[in-house]
Amino acid sequence: MPNLKIFVDQSGLADVQPALAALLPDLRARLCEALGVGISASQVAVLPVLGMPDQPSINVELTLLSGPSRSREALVELAQEVQARMDAATGAHAAVRIATVDPSGYVACK
Repeated sequence: MPNLKIFVDQSGLADVQPALAALLPDLRARLCEALGVGISASQVAVLPVLGMPDQPSINVELTLLSGPSRSREALVELAQEVQARMDAATGAHAAVRIATVDPSGYVACK
């Protein structure tokens, strides 16, 4: 697992969709590399949303299983890297949130 959801305000989706589509394969590969998981373990989605005008138009949420190599410091660095890649690709500032899940409480039926 990483489960990556990119929420984009629908009013600006058309402007950033081509850049996001081009970014997704490399972003997924980088996340899997950084987290030490195979591509088949990941899930990536871009979701249009109706957002408030006073919040970032792009919000990235990454959920992943906790583990010893996934320290707070490592996750902060990863969040900053994701944010920089998103900002560079779209020209818009992205908010990035990472949440970890206890492996004993995680169930996935694929």
